[in-house]
Amino acid sequence: MLTKKEQRLRRSRQTRVRIAQSLTARLTVFRSNLHIYANVISDDGERVLASASTAEKEVREQLAGKGGNAAAATLIGKRIAEKAKAAGVEKVAFDRSGFAYHGRVKALADAAREAGLQF
Repeated sequence: MLTKKEQRLRRSRQTRVRIAQSLTARLTVFRSNLHIYANVISDDGERVLASASTAEKEVREQLAGKGGNAAAATLIGKRIAEKAKAAGVEKVAFDRSGFAYHGRVKALADAAREAGLQF
């Protein structure tokens, strides 16, 4: 029987294959109980073009230590969109890493779209 983490990683594998075939930069999301992380990875999968997380010092100060909620995810969505645009990336494929498109993951995606990132 698979553990919860193994199930999530199994779900993420097929998505990553499809995104790799599309040859677009990908916006990956990882959430832990305390934080949420977002990275924009180049289309060849070689390097990280932009990253944002609730573990960053200035973000932690803004959130007063509450990095595991939807409000924090919204802030990270806006930050990753700004950083991606600064790196010259307008269009990305959304990689939710096997997490359900719900709650914090959805909040991050919606905020990134509103800030001008195209999925």
